[in-house]
Amino acid sequence: MNDLTQGSVTKHILQLSAFLAVTLIFQTLYYLVDLYFVSRLGKEAIAGVGLAGNLMLVVVALTQMLGVGTTTLISHAAGQKDQRRAQLVFNQSLVLSLFVGAGVVVLGYFFRWPYSRWLGADAQTVNNGAAYLLWFIPALGAQFALVSMASALRGTGIVKPAMIVQILTVVLNILLAPVLIVGWGTHRPLGVAGAALATLIAITFGVVAITAYFLKFETYVGFDRSQWLPQAHIWKQMINIGLPAGGEFALISVYMGLVYWIIRDFGAAAQAGFGIGGRIMQSIFLPVMAISFAASPVAGQNFGARLGTRVRQTFYSAAGIGTVVMLVLTFLCHLSPETLIRFFSGEPQVVAFGADYLRIISWNFIAMGLIFSSSSIFQALGNTWPPLGSSAARLLIFATPAAVLSRLPGFSIRAVWYLSVATVAVQAVINLALLHRELGRKLNFPEQASVARTTSPAGSMT
Repeated sequence: MNDLTQGSVTKHILQLSAFLAVTLIFQTLYYLVDLYFVSRLGKEAIAGVGLAGNLMLVVVALTQMLGVGTTTLISHAAGQKDQRRAQLVFNQSLVLSLFVGAGVVVLGYFFRWPYSRWLGADAQTVNNGAAYLLWFIPALGAQFALVSMASALRGTGIVKPAMIVQILTVVLNILLAPVLIVGWGTHRPLGVAGAALATLIAITFGVVAITAYFLKFETYVGFDRSQWLPQAHIWKQMINIGLPAGGEFALISVYMGLVYWIIRDFGAAAQAGFGIGGRIMQSIFLPVMAISFAASPVAGQNFGARLGTRVRQTFYSAAGIGTVVMLVLTFLCHLSPETLIRFFSGEPQVVAFGADYLRIISWNFIAMGLIFSSSSIFQALGNTWPPLGSSAARLLIFATPAAVLSRLPGFSIRAVWYLSVATVAVQAVINLALLHRELGRKLNFPEQASVARTTSPAGSMT
């Protein structure tokens, strides 16, 4: 266990975020590698994989629910030096992950074709989306166990093992993608289905690898079959903290689905451009996401130790670093967004749609950084409902005007992008106001640690 209640808060954030950034970068490479090879199959294939990517956001919402709940409860236990509590939370999280993962696979297969038909711009896009989901759905189900174990480690301040596993899985995916998608060496191309199969094999390997790490090396939390009987009060605590955080990602999925629906009349090129632009934007957000993911266990352990000043310092450091990073990335997106899109598609219409999206949407990067940073502190405090409310408000003020605009004569997609920028700014303001109130309510305990200090084991892995 890595004690985050001592030492420089900023140093802890930078150290953890460095490892988490590597993890997130390699995680995103899963999808960029698939997209790179799939793009060679045409815009319908890109659009089909893009549809599956939107479904992935739903699963990310569920894994976020599990991960945030696990990280928060374990970080609180670690801050209070309560190892027995941390151990119980981890095993309950693991059992819950298996239940939810199985449910995702069953429901995913049931709705695979209806979902593809609902959002597909044409028959070929629908077929590609369904073919990709055939193998991608079990990969999504396997993610839950992986997230449970990685989140437990993050709650104890350890992130390096999960980073190593993530790197290995991505390398495996990169090696398998050209073989399965375009048939390198086998002369049996599987197309978009091959992309999903490569991801499934890689994620399965990742689950096996991190399980092996827990069995051989992890000592603070580990598998205990006597704690596998579901305990409703633990699940309720995890869900109460994680559900709103997952709900934020679910709302993003609703937003993405709404945009796909609005632009489908513009054809597969528009959907492909939006799909590529969205993937690139997700990659651009990785640094600030890593910072916010690092801030959560830092603030969580200090909140558990009743160190209010250090909790506030965590937010100020995360927000400051994130703002600088996002300012640089905004500038980069205005230099030549066409170059970023052309890496995945050379079709002029796709490039035009995607570049226009990136150029306009980049104006909300700083606001998104503040949203991520403030949300991470809400997670650490164990109350994630306020940021869910701000996300819902943002969706409400976006959805109706966007739907109305799409029905007007001479409608331009650019109007949707500008509306999105404005609503993100509103969400950031709401988030910051709610966080100011929450910090005043939750950090009113005496400024001293209420638990005994212990030194971290010398052999702990960051």
